[in-house]
Amino acid sequence: MVRSSHIAAAALLAALLGGCGGGAVPLTFDLEALPPTGRPVMAGRSIAVSEPVGIQPFEADRIIVRENGGALSFLGGGQWADRLPRLIQTRIIQSLENSGRLRSVSRPGDKVVADYQLISEIRAFDVQAGTGEAVVDLSFKLVADGTGKVTAARIFTARVPVAKIDAGNGARALDKALVTVLADVVRWVNTGR
Repeated sequence: MVRSSHIAAAALLAALLGGCGGGAVPLTFDLEALPPTGRPVMAGRSIAVSEPVGIQPFEADRIIVRENGGALSFLGGGQWADRLPRLIQTRIIQSLENSGRLRSVSRPGDKVVADYQLISEIRAFDVQAGTGEAVVDLSFKLVADGTGKVTAARIFTARVPVAKIDAGNGARALDKALVTVLADVVRWVNTGR
């Protein structure tokens, strides 16, 4: 009898909480990595890719709109498949692995000895309402793991027009902009240019 009352209470609580959301469940969007390229040409170095840092709104899983005047808001009806920094980190790792030009690509916590750390910052990853563009702006530093010396640093930016400012169009445009940035980052890491 006690067990059935606990089940009934849990069912009632679930029903009440289910009604609290009020509204449709937001669509979940993912970001793409670069596809594998031809035959691997292994280089001798290994890279550990840190999770990008950014201001608090970028730490969430929400799609951001930058209004005229700089105010940030969340675009209703959509969200990312994970926290944005972790999702970007995963796509950077996959893109570098898919290039086939590095000995290994890992996360700092993977206990893999790396020659370099790739440290990044999310400067912009939003839909700009004033210009109708999706903007991805990421800064990167390649740091020698043994010495902590910055061996290279660069900022990568891409802008893609957004047909309409809504979750689907915004997410697709941000994904295209990120793919452009990833292609530049992979080329830069692999060639130093």
